[in-house]
Amino acid sequence: MAEERTYDIVLFGATGFTGGLTADYLARHAPTGLRWALAGRNPAKLAAVRERLAAVNPALAGLPLLTADVTDADSVRAVAESTRVVASTVGPFIHHGEPLVAACARAGTDYLDITGEPEFVDLMYLRHHAEAVRTGARLVHACGFDSIPHDLGAWFTVRQLPADTPITVDGFVRAGGRFSAGTYHSALTAFSRAAQASRAARERRAVEPRPADRRVRAVAGRVARSAELGMWTVPLPTIDPHVVRRSAAARPEYGPDFRYRHFAAVRRLPTVLVGAAGLGAVAGLVRVPPVRRWLLGRLASGQGPTPQQRARSWFRVRFVGSGGGRRVHTEVTGGDPGYDETAKMLAESTLCLALDDLPPTAGQVTPVTAMGEALFDRLTRAGITFRVLETPAA
Repeated sequence: MAEERTYDIVLFGATGFTGGLTADYLARHAPTGLRWALAGRNPAKLAAVRERLAAVNPALAGLPLLTADVTDADSVRAVAESTRVVASTVGPFIHHGEPLVAACARAGTDYLDITGEPEFVDLMYLRHHAEAVRTGARLVHACGFDSIPHDLGAWFTVRQLPADTPITVDGFVRAGGRFSAGTYHSALTAFSRAAQASRAARERRAVEPRPADRRVRAVAGRVARSAELGMWTVPLPTIDPHVVRRSAAARPEYGPDFRYRHFAAVRRLPTVLVGAAGLGAVAGLVRVPPVRRWLLGRLASGQGPTPQQRARSWFRVRFVGSGGGRRVHTEVTGGDPGYDETAKMLAESTLCLALDDLPPTAGQVTPVTAMGEALFDRLTRAGITFRVLETPAA
């Protein structure tokens, strides 16, 4: 962007649960001189967030507050045009996210969010990728637990293997933690829109370019007992494998033929069966409008786990990669996946786009494609661990 903007970063949705945690992180870790602001629809709640931040960092007593509502196009456009980077935590994104994405694409403003909603990401590609390419905006979705540990973890694993040979990577997720109202609402909304999500995915596949001289796939696995891990592995139908596949399509170091599979790892088979049955029941029930409304009303917006509950939460993602006669095990680990670490990942991604020397990209791109090694370095310094566990012979 050639023109000067008033702000380096605007955090949109700072009065929500995850938005507030992201604001707290920036208050503690943003470098001196960073020009940043909070945005949301309720001025009184924004002022309360600023007061809390000023108790941590008195220099933030005058932090700018921008009133904007996704139902008011002029207010959203003003935010997008005022800053170099916008980070959003306003979900469910399928209902609230598009106006800000559209405004950033038109203004040439970099945009990040924490969505894990495949339908939303596919629709934003179909509707706004071309405009973002034209203006130079980078639209980077899934910058929280969905999907940074998996995207960067698969990339880290690939880097341990030869780049000129077919490569396979399997990711195995384990986590312990609670969810907030925002995550709950987003999940129920996604379950209720399965048909729309499938249609958006088909439309994207029909127009999205594929590598001409390489093959890149994310394929479903099957429920199985892994002797190597000592656990049951269950395919996870989340956005994460799609993000990994798109990173692989954009970067030649993933090799001439790359395949990724994505699983949950659990110790006991009954856990698998009960979990699958429960998800199946919820997926069916939320398609009935009165039931969906009742379920959505069980948690009010802004609610989430306490600091004590988050302190006991954790995540661990194991990757098994093979290629060129080598086999490597890697692991990504951190604390509370849904909130503390998601806020950290979003904040560090936002700082990365705003401040770091990055390769030129534009349009809808993945975290690895947009930020790669710079984000890896930031998250490593911030306490998220990436490590090679073992490299047995294939």
